[in-house]
Amino acid sequence: MAGHSKFKNIQFRKGAQDKKRSKLFSKLAREITAAAKMGLPDPAMNPRLRGAIQAARAQNMPKDNIERAIKKSEEAGGANYEEVRYEGFGAGGVGVIVEALTDNRNRTASEVRSIFTKFGGNLGETGAVSFMFDKLGAIEFDAGKATAEAMLEAAIDAGAEDCESSADGHVVYCHPDELHHVAKALEARFGEPRAARIFWRPKSTVPVEEEPGQKLLRMIEGLEDSDDVQNVYANFEIADEVLERLSA
Repeated sequence: MAGHSKFKNIQFRKGAQDKKRSKLFSKLAREITAAAKMGLPDPAMNPRLRGAIQAARAQNMPKDNIERAIKKSEEAGGANYEEVRYEGFGAGGVGVIVEALTDNRNRTASEVRSIFTKFGGNLGETGAVSFMFDKLGAIEFDAGKATAEAMLEAAIDAGAEDCESSADGHVVYCHPDELHHVAKALEARFGEPRAARIFWRPKSTVPVEEEPGQKLLRMIEGLEDSDDVQNVYANFEIADEVLERLSA
C-alpha cells in the first residue's frame, strides 16, 4: 500500500492554496448536502451525514459552512445529486475508479471520458476495474487517542477486520455495512474519530515508470478538479526517485 499512500500525499496539488481549499470545501459541502437529502438532516440518525461532517471537520471546514450545507438539503427546488461510479484504465494499464455526485449524468460522463482520453486512458464498463479493489470502511483516530495494542483490541471487540497504527495515527478497517456500528463502538471508547469513510483499496499495485506516471498524475488531478468528482482511486505505485522528480 506504500504506492497508494504516496499518491494520496500529492492528490491535491492543484495550484494556489486558496483555490485548493475552496475546491475541497465545495466537494465536502456537496457530500454533506447529498447525505442529508438522501437520509435525515440529523447526523445522529444518519451515519453517512455523520461521516461527511467528520470529514469536513478533519479539513477544518468552518461550522457555518457545514450548517449551510445541511440546510441546503431542505431547500425546495435544490439540486438532487445522484451517485455515479466510473471505472476505467489510465496509462500503463492502471485501474482507476471515479466516484461522482452529479445533478447531470450526461455532463459528468462526458467530462470524465474527455479527461481519461486526454491523458491516454479509456473508460470501461462498470465492474471492469472494481474487482481489483476491496471496498472497505475506515475509521481514523489520532495517534494520541490510544496505544496500538489498545486500538487493536478495541477494533477486534467492535467487529473490525483490521487495524493499522503508525506515528500518523490509527486506521481501523471494517466491512462497509459495519462502518456505523464499528465507528460508534470505537467512539464510545476513544471519542469522536477524525474521519469515518468508505473507500476503495487496491488489492495490489502496478509499478509505473516516469512517462506513464506523469500522465496518470495529470489525469487524476484533472479528474479531481471536476466539481462533480468526489473521489478518485488508482492501483499504481511510483518509485520514490521518480515521484520526487514528478513532484518537483
